[in-house]
Formats: sequence, C-alpha cells, structure tokens
Amino acid sequence: MASGPDTTSASAPDGSRERKAAPAAQPGAPEGPTRASSADTGSDVPPDVSEPPGTRAPRPGRMRRLAALARREAGRSALAALGGVALAFAFPPYGLWPLSLLAVAALSLLTRGRTGRQGAWLGFAFGWPFFIVLLKWLHVVGWDAVIGLAFLQSLFVLGLGAGLAVTARLPLWPLWGACLWLTEEFLRDRLPFGGFSWGRLAFANTDSPYTPLAALGGAPLVSFAVALTGTLLAAAALRGLRLRSAAARTGRAYATCAGALVLAGAATVAGLAVPVPTKAADTVRVAVVQGNVQQPGMHFLGRPMQILNNHAEATLDLAKRIEQGKEPRPDLVIWPENSSDLDPYKYPEAGDRIDRAVKAVGVPVLVGALVDHPTKEGYVENQGIVWDPEKGPGASYTKQHPVPFGEYVPFRDQLSKVITRLQQVPRDFYPGDHTGVLQTGPARLGDVICFEVAYDEIPRDTVKDGARALVVQTNNATYGRTGQPEQQLAMSRLRAVEHGRAVVTAATSGISAIVAPDGTVQQRTEEFTQDVLTGELPLRDEITLADRVGAAPEWAIAIVGVLACAGAWILGRRRSGTGARTRTAPDTAGAGDGTDRQDRQAQAEGQHQ
Repeated sequence: MASGPDTTSASAPDGSRERKAAPAAQPGAPEGPTRASSADTGSDVPPDVSEPPGTRAPRPGRMRRLAALARREAGRSALAALGGVALAFAFPPYGLWPLSLLAVAALSLLTRGRTGRQGAWLGFAFGWPFFIVLLKWLHVVGWDAVIGLAFLQSLFVLGLGAGLAVTARLPLWPLWGACLWLTEEFLRDRLPFGGFSWGRLAFANTDSPYTPLAALGGAPLVSFAVALTGTLLAAAALRGLRLRSAAARTGRAYATCAGALVLAGAATVAGLAVPVPTKAADTVRVAVVQGNVQQPGMHFLGRPMQILNNHAEATLDLAKRIEQGKEPRPDLVIWPENSSDLDPYKYPEAGDRIDRAVKAVGVPVLVGALVDHPTKEGYVENQGIVWDPEKGPGASYTKQHPVPFGEYVPFRDQLSKVITRLQQVPRDFYPGDHTGVLQTGPARLGDVICFEVAYDEIPRDTVKDGARALVVQTNNATYGRTGQPEQQLAMSRLRAVEHGRAVVTAATSGISAIVAPDGTVQQRTEEFTQDVLTGELPLRDEITLADRVGAAPEWAIAIVGVLACAGAWILGRRRSGTGARTRTAPDTAGAGDGTDRQDRQAQAEGQHQ
C-alpha cells in the first residue's frame, strides 16, 4: 500500500538514483493528496486497488498523535463532567449559587477553540452528570428513570455545547453564549410533551443578587444574567491567561480583561437596583394544613381515607384551639394536593369527612382531590376545590399541565407493553382549560398545582387573570427527603418576586411554607411531620413589569442565540471556501487528528479570536 507521494524515482539507466521534485498543482486539478503508482514508490508491490482514491495509510507516528488526542479530549470531557456536577450543587438542597457562574464559565472555556462536533460532545459530557445529580430524587422510581431522563435532558445541552463552540469565533462571543444558554432553556421548557423546566439557571439563584431581576423579565432574565456573568468571567480568564506572555501585555489587552470583569460585576449587582414591590393592598389570615402521610416513597397512600383523615384531624385540632382561644380564627384554610385520597363526589364517606372538618373550622377550605372526569370515562382530574362550611363544594381548578409518565402515559398502548412500570399509572389525568383563580373566602387566590410552578406561563396567566396571591398545592411524599421539595420551594420563591405576590406552598408531607412577595420564607414546616402554619398573607393587585412583557424577552433572546449560531456557521463556510481557493498544495498536516481540514481551520480561528 502506498504511504504517500515519494520524492525518489526508480533507478536511472546508469544505475544511479536521481531526486525528482513533486509536480506542481495544475490549475483546476482536484485538491488533496494523490495516489502514487508502484513506480513512484520504488517498490514492486502494486497499489491496493481496494483503497479509496485519496486515502493514505497512517504513518508510524500518527497513531501516537491519535492516542495523544484521545487523552487530551478525555481530560476536557472529565473537566466538563466536573463542571456539570458543580452546577448541580448550585441548586437546592445545597444552594451554592456562585457555582452556577463558575460552571457556565467552565463550559465556555472548554468549548472555545473546539469544532462544533467537539463542542457538542463536551456539552453532553457536561449535561448528563449535571442532570443525574440534580434529578437524583427520581431514584425512588428507579435509577434507570434518573439516568434516562438525565440523558434526554442532556441532549439539549449537547446542542448548547455545539453552539458555544461555533459562536466563540464571533466578536462579542460572551453575549452570544449567554443567549444560547437561554435558547437551551427555552427549548427544554417546551419539548417534548410540554417540556421539563427543572435545572434552569434561575432556579439556582432564588437567593442571590440576580433574584430581583425576576420582577423585570421573569425567570428567563435571571437565567440570562447568570449566563452572561459566567461567559464574561470566561472571557476575562482567557485574556488573563494570555497576559502571562510579555508580548501580549498591551494596553488593549489589559483594557479588554478589565472590561470583561467590570461587565460581569455590573450584571451581578444590577439586580440590587431593581425595586421589588411588596406593599399590600390588604391582608387575610390563612392556615396551611400539612396532614402528613404514613410513609415516604411510591406507596405513600397507605389505606384509603388515611391521608384525608390526617388532614381532617389536623383541621379539627385547629378548630379546637380556636374555640379555646389559643388561636385566632383564620379567614381561610389551605389543604395540599391529594389531601383527599378518595373522590369526595363519588365516595360519600370522603365528602362527609371533609364537610365535618370545614364546618368545625368555620371558614372556606381549599381542598386537593383526584376527581373522576364527569364525561370522559377512565380519566381523572387533579383538582383544587373550594369547600364552603355552608354551601359545601363550589368552584374548582383542574391542573392544566399533567406530568408525562407520572400523571399520564404518552403512547400508553405501545409503551406499557415494554415498560411494565408504567402500569402503575392506571389512569391518565385530563388537563384543565382555565387558570386557577378562585374566590376563597375574602381572598381571590391563584391555584397552581405541583410541578406547574416550574412553567412560566401558568403562574403568569393566573396573576394576570386577577390572583392576588398564589397557592401551590403539592404532594411531595414520593420524593421526601431527597432534595426535591427544596428545589420546588425555590421555584415558589422566584415566582413570588417575579409576580409580586405572596406564595403559599401547601404540601402533604412537606415542605409547606408561606413566602412573602420579596421571596422571603416567613414560615415553613419540616418534612414528614403534621403541622399547621398560620399567619397574615399580603394581597396585592399591582402587577410587575415581568407580567406585562410576558414571554417576549425570552423569545427575543432565544432567537438571537439561534441567529448567532447561523451567522457563525455561514461565516465559517465562507472562510473555509476562501481558504480552499487560495490553497495551492495538498494540506496533509495533522491529517490523522480525527478532524477534516474545515474543522481544523475553524478550530484555529476559534483559538485565534
């Protein structure tokens, strides 16, 4: 097999060997290495006719270079995985929010100077460990569920990594990188099956200087500010490393490094200048009942009526303390999601038990219950029901965003035959078609059920429809003591700032809490205890700028990220074409590094920026 163009000819007639120069490239001739004949090689062995034209056998040292490349990428992959784990520790229950900045900076540096394919791999190496650690609370269902969901979510970060790599070749690359972080969150929030919002940068920063920005642009603006700070820190670090060279120590280089640091600091403290409206128009006194469950995990329900009895007994005990003068009577009482484990309309014993507790406390109670759909047989609705002490059950809200594979099974007939665990979801939840604004006694509350707090549009639409405070009815018993309740409470805190509304989180087993409009947790319960929180709840009518502008800023920033990727790709193609037209000799340098010439050129351009 020929090993490449040979510069020695066959023996001359006089028995000597003469040096023959390589032929010059002819105009219009195809570019790249050409096959040598057996005469060119000075060998009697004929060329391998099965070898595709233009290929060359690896030189002895090339395998060593490939091995070196593998080792180099393994190191980057390990660093990317470490960065993903660090990002997970920025979220509750750890709450080390500065790690979110460092993780963004790390991924920006690791993907800089890489090709799009290499950036995609690094994004995946970052994303999969991140989601495994973040979503480990799902292990109560099975570690395969954790790994599988983490894998699917990491595919979005794979695209983020590719985008970061290609846009790093553009001027102002920290800005485009920050936009791409929001693009990734935008897509993951919506795809597939309505999306999965866990792991947004904003939810790691519900107690940081970035939090007040939610009042201006919601969770997307918080995520963007965090990402921009991280990419600017990466730019400053990159310039700082170059300043180690005496030749690079110019006034412009120092100004660039200092400018990136100043902008990163400005993005960090900008939120401190944002006023967070908290002044209440009036207040109501609420009681939040956490009745508790018998055991954590998948089988928290126990025997029928058990959870309902727990909440009824806690409410009856509250009524007793009120009669004894130990506790002022509240204006309303809030029970959590699934606080009635039987349909109170279908089972008279459940309805009677609720009615007795409500009459005893003497004020309306917001009850959580699973209710059979009135017209669609086999479907169930996850509802919050206003139960009046005189009129009984009245207005209700049905959860609009059921959780796929948890509250309904897509492609049930096909998947349940393969994944038998899906049979534990015997009936599909039917989604509601309106927001949860409910008049509960003197208060016009906005009901949001469980995971709905993670999606921007549901709390926003509820507030814009007239909710003066938000209630998050949730049942975290399956995921107790895993960190999931802390992550969900963080979302409630961000929503309070975003909408300027007090938020009540009512959970069967914890964490129940009362959150002020500025995101401060005023009261909270411990997990797996029976408890009742009572306090004054501020009611507000004024809406924030974030509610007025809605999703427009998120759409705009996400589109800018996509356009930046498209622009970088087009620019790379043009540069590659220019380089191909001006090249007059085969480019064989580094042909064994596993990338084609266009990718190597793009990589060099990225490193030169």
